[in-house]
Amino acid sequence: MSRTVVHLLRHGEVHNPTGILYGRLPGFRLSDRGRQQALVVAEHLADHDVVHVVASPLERAQQTATPIADSHRLDLATDARLIEADNQFEGLRVAVGDGALRSPRHWPKLVNPFRPSWGEPYLEIAHRMLGAVQRARAAAEGHEAVCVSHQLPIWTLRRFLEGKRMWHDPRRRECSLASLTSLVFDGEELVRLVYTEPVGATNPRVTGA
Repeated sequence: MSRTVVHLLRHGEVHNPTGILYGRLPGFRLSDRGRQQALVVAEHLADHDVVHVVASPLERAQQTATPIADSHRLDLATDARLIEADNQFEGLRVAVGDGALRSPRHWPKLVNPFRPSWGEPYLEIAHRMLGAVQRARAAAEGHEAVCVSHQLPIWTLRRFLEGKRMWHDPRRRECSLASLTSLVFDGEELVRLVYTEPVGATNPRVTGA
């Protein structure tokens, strides 16, 4: 069997001075720190056998992926299945634990705890992410691939693969900015999951962090 590694990379820090939950909204680019994080990860992966780089269509993911693709002289692919989760709170200042969800105007959105941030169901996120991973694995068979995505989709897929319940406390996600959740395959079988933080840990409580 051939060994293939698919690295799920969370994008770097985003320029978000107003602290809104930006979700899939356009126009949210990497901050100066985020661009530096992307370069650090590219350097971290420079000696890896990366033959395929693919990203979410959102700008921050594309920007994070570009230095990696460039360093390996690869074309950057896009897979819409790697996009951020749909979220009904887009554009609002809603941070984990800040009490904003106590407002009565938000209560109709809170009736189903199995929808992350009351948008796209967890299982749908896990399934689309798995499809993107399998496509990347096939494209890089016997080598390594990098898929640049977002915190919630990566964390949801990880919990799905580990057989854990989908709903969870967002403050306990192990998916820092520019972190790598690496899936190791023997043929088509997932045999190991490795988590690393090339730029260090970040606080999951912070909006956009």
